[in-house]
Amino acid sequence: MTKPESVGREVLYEVIEGHIGLVRLNRPDKRNAVNGDVAQALDWIVKETERDEAVRVVILTSSSPDFFCAGADLSEISKGRGHLLATKDGGFAGFTQHPREKPWIAGVVGAGLAGGCEIALACDMIVASDTARFGLPEVKRGLYAGAGGVFRLPRKLPAAVAFELIATGDPLDAPRAYALGLVNRMVPAGEVQAECVALAKAIAVNAPLSVRESLKVARLAYELPESELWPLSRRVSALVFASEDAREGPVAFLEKRAPVWKGR
Repeated sequence: MTKPESVGREVLYEVIEGHIGLVRLNRPDKRNAVNGDVAQALDWIVKETERDEAVRVVILTSSSPDFFCAGADLSEISKGRGHLLATKDGGFAGFTQHPREKPWIAGVVGAGLAGGCEIALACDMIVASDTARFGLPEVKRGLYAGAGGVFRLPRKLPAAVAFELIATGDPLDAPRAYALGLVNRMVPAGEVQAECVALAKAIAVNAPLSVRESLKVARLAYELPESELWPLSRRVSALVFASEDAREGPVAFLEKRAPVWKGR
C-alpha cells in the first residue's frame, strides 16, 4: 500500500526510542475528527508498524494538549462522504477493526467521546489526562456506536456502569475511569505523552515475540471458553519456548547483562 499523503499531515508518525511508534492525530481545527484522510493514514500506519520489526509498541495520541478525538467528522457525513471514514481492513478510522499483534497505547487528553472513545477502546491500554472524559453520546443524537463501543465498553467496565453510559450517553470522567480500571495511568494533561512513552519503554524492553504472543491469548480471554484457551495457550507456549529469544533471556540473566532480543 502506497503511503498516503495524509501521513505527516493529518496524522503524524515517527519511531522514537528505537522501538516505539508514536502516532499523533493532527487536525486541530477539527478537534482531530476522523475524515477519509485520517482513516487512510491510520490504516497505513497500522500496517507499517506491524511490518517494521524494529517497532515493538505503538502510542496513539494527539498533537494537541487539549483534546484527543471528536469522533467522526460530521461535516464529511453531511456531504455524503461518510463511507470514506472507514477502510476495508481497519473499519472506522482505519483502526477500530484492524488486526494488530503489537501492543497499542492510547494517550487520551481532554474529550475521548463517540468515535474517539471507540478508538481508545480499540487500543490495549489507556493513559489519560486527569481532565479526560470518555463516553458514547450517540443515543443523544439518535445514532449508534457502531465502531465497537457498545461491546468493548462492557468488557472494560463493570456491566452496570457500562450499560448506564451506553443508555444515557453521559460521559465518564478520568478519575472514575481510572478507579474502575478503564484507564491504566492518569496524569496531568501536559504529561500524557511522556507517561505513554514511559509505559511503552517498560513494554519494549521485553522480548517482542513473548509480548505479542502473550497478548494474542490475553485478548481472547473474554471471547473463548477455557476449553479453547488451554490448547491455544499450549501452542503459543511451544512457539515461544522454541524461539531464539527464549534461549537468550536466561543466558542474559545468568550473565547479568541486558538481553539482545531478535523477535524470533
